[in-house]
Amino acid sequence: MNTVAFADGTQVPAIGQGTWRLGENRAERAREVAALREGIERGLTLIDTAEMYGEGGSEEVVGEAIAGLRDQLFLVSKVYPHNASRRGIPDACERSLRRLRTDCLDLYLLHWRGQYPLEETVEAFERLREAGKIRRWGVSNFDLDDMRELGEPACATNQVQYSLEERGIEWDLLPWCQEQRMPLMAYCPVGQGGRLLHHPSLVEIAARHNATPARVALAWLIHQPGVIAIPKAVDLLHVRDNAAALELRLSAEDLKSLDAAFPPPTRKRHLAVV
Repeated sequence: MNTVAFADGTQVPAIGQGTWRLGENRAERAREVAALREGIERGLTLIDTAEMYGEGGSEEVVGEAIAGLRDQLFLVSKVYPHNASRRGIPDACERSLRRLRTDCLDLYLLHWRGQYPLEETVEAFERLREAGKIRRWGVSNFDLDDMRELGEPACATNQVQYSLEERGIEWDLLPWCQEQRMPLMAYCPVGQGGRLLHHPSLVEIAARHNATPARVALAWLIHQPGVIAIPKAVDLLHVRDNAAALELRLSAEDLKSLDAAFPPPTRKRHLAVV
């Protein structure tokens, strides 16, 4: 299986499970739980959530889905910027832990920069780590200038938007993360709104591999060193397709065609944020 290593040597699958918009409709709860469990069975054992998603509803869905399976998983959640203070982070973390029905997070992220100084947030993260509430911490939606200002070797990852249709981070942020041996987590890895998956070049390559365009898009992402994709899926067929992308190997011809259809950046771009 294609895996990515954190600085401490911990290996995770290069494709995990995102949970944005889960937990917003109780009528969908059983379906969402089943999808997460299907993913776990197929090796997608990294699960990413946040207190923002469904205002805690996503974490509750994850907590139900992982009951009895916690030891098999790498569990990620994120704190709101307005909770990212010396006092706010411990309380927010405890709420997330309760909803997730666990006593420790494998990774806890600052969802985006807010009003509190980074030094204060890092101090609070480190205290949580020393207390055994989290194993490591990181950030999300940080551009290169933000990462340099953070200047923290203890930062485990940066989670940003990255896909074939949104390649801006390849100009400077992704190479920097790779130089630092810092895994980068890619959200919205198959684009937004479905437009990417209908692109003729992607459809053609998918046909050559007897695969779906989404599978090809994910395989392209994780061929980049140190990249972890976190697609969301509720349909079981989509979950299985995401897992199958771990084994799909694209040829040099495929990669060249994708570069032609979705050119890499030729200048610095503003960081894309959803």
